[in-house]
Amino acid sequence: MARKETTENPGRLKQIALTYRMTKKVDSKVGLVVAAVGIVTFGVLLAIGFWIDHPVYLGILGFLLAFLAMAIVFGRRAERAAFGQMEGQPGAAAAVLENIGRGWTTTPAVAMNRSQDVVHRAVGKAGIVLVAEGNPNRVKSLLAAEKKRMARIVADVPVHDLIVGDGEGQVPLKKLRTTLLKLPRVLPGAQVTVVNDRLRALGDLMSNMPIPKGPLPGKGMRMPRGR
Repeated sequence: MARKETTENPGRLKQIALTYRMTKKVDSKVGLVVAAVGIVTFGVLLAIGFWIDHPVYLGILGFLLAFLAMAIVFGRRAERAAFGQMEGQPGAAAAVLENIGRGWTTTPAVAMNRSQDVVHRAVGKAGIVLVAEGNPNRVKSLLAAEKKRMARIVADVPVHDLIVGDGEGQVPLKKLRTTLLKLPRVLPGAQVTVVNDRLRALGDLMSNMPIPKGPLPGKGMRMPRGR
């Protein structure tokens, strides 16, 4: 057991260090902000401890809460930096969808055009969600065509369509996961399986479509969880 822990801990520390270095490239003040949060949290609790004549107890509590506060602040800033680096990159929405969590099945690039606008599909208890990346005017026709194509076999299933972007009526990349999770759940698990089976056969029709150069982010890519 001791040997296993020794093997795992350096890996975790290395991952934290890597995340910090990646975040610092985008957010140069991350170290100062996280340290300030920890110092202020600990200082406030310790001061309260001296005031009520229990500095040891409040000091221990302050240390624990300071560590927790630092972890939360660092996590949020790292998440913001990661999304900032991904925005505008082809396949960024697919990476978010692949990491949305249990209960969802994602199929990247079910439709695309020569301009490399692309539509991804996610299926869960909320129904079918089509997520488009690219020019807002061009992807509307892609979404309409994909809806028409699916309607032949899943006409009784709710279909939602989203366009990733920062414009009016669009969903920012950092809010994509949260938006999907907020959709009302209307399908039982068994029906989700049936819908996935039907769409899997339909999706095979896309296998001969030319794929733009450059791989889409896949399941191996780790993403921060949005709030």
